[in-house]
Amino acid sequence: MNKRFGMTVGVLCLGVFAGTVRTEAKNKKLAQTGFQFLSVVSDARGAAMAEALTSLEAGSASLFFNPAGMANQGVFVDVSASQNRWIADITHNAVALTLCPAKGEWGVLGLSFQNVDYGDFYGTVVDKSAPDGYRDTEKFQLSAWAAGAGYAKRLTDRFSVGGQVRWVHQDLGESVVPRVSAALDTAAVTVKNSLTPLAFDFGTQFKTGFKSLVFGMSVRNFSTEIEYVEEGFQLPLVFNLGISMDVLDLAEGLPLDQSLVVSVDASHHRDHPEQLKVGAEYGLLKTLLIRGGYVSNNDEDGFTFGLGVRRYGVSFDYAMTPFGVFDKVQRMTARFSL
Repeated sequence: MNKRFGMTVGVLCLGVFAGTVRTEAKNKKLAQTGFQFLSVVSDARGAAMAEALTSLEAGSASLFFNPAGMANQGVFVDVSASQNRWIADITHNAVALTLCPAKGEWGVLGLSFQNVDYGDFYGTVVDKSAPDGYRDTEKFQLSAWAAGAGYAKRLTDRFSVGGQVRWVHQDLGESVVPRVSAALDTAAVTVKNSLTPLAFDFGTQFKTGFKSLVFGMSVRNFSTEIEYVEEGFQLPLVFNLGISMDVLDLAEGLPLDQSLVVSVDASHHRDHPEQLKVGAEYGLLKTLLIRGGYVSNNDEDGFTFGLGVRRYGVSFDYAMTPFGVFDKVQRMTARFSL
């Protein structure tokens, strides 16, 4: 009974993935979004597996993929810290903490924080009296961060739910905008480009009962419409469907302690075509981890790679992503569990 049900769920999920891939060419840009730093993954394990973590348990890092993934946390506290050396000398940092009191009977609580260091910028304004038609202003910095609180609960031994509310902030500095008065005289107005909306994430995970086959769903960056000056937009909303399994469960009598987790996500984005994300993680003796992945329908990055070492509740993960004409993107994550 369990085996048939699990196989049925797997076939249905694969059908959804296939349907998503067929519609990729038909769906171009659907809408405009802002706060794009929310779409950048800093966690090294997730990045190495092409972000296909919707159906996987990832402890505190689940807050950046699917909050339901922390519901089965088997330790009291899990802390992770990540750094992402992004393109154009931009650095993304992320920290997450989860607490599991009473062995999960009351659920799992989580806190997350991420920020972006864009470096220094040099401002200019139009000045017709200047030789070049503009003049320099002072050096300035942009800022972007998101702080969240999440909760996940295992409703049954197979079904888990989770959610997160994030307070998101982005400050793009000040800009001088020409305005036309009623007398048709132009006047310069200084506008502050700073917004702090709320974002909502939620998701589910379902263990089918067939070996380690798991199905997951998540919605990320749900928000109301916001605007800078006169331009309205939403946060980068994305729907994910995922399926994963340790395929070595199908084999018996393997030497050593080995695992090979294969995970597939189908992602529907608000602002660009659908993507199929495939990730794999090979584990040896529950200590050495080798990862790889592929993201479809991306202009610059496609294949992803990574390594991990895990022992005595401490782990270190590294990911490297070729990024086309840009430099390679490198991510590092340290994690502690107790």
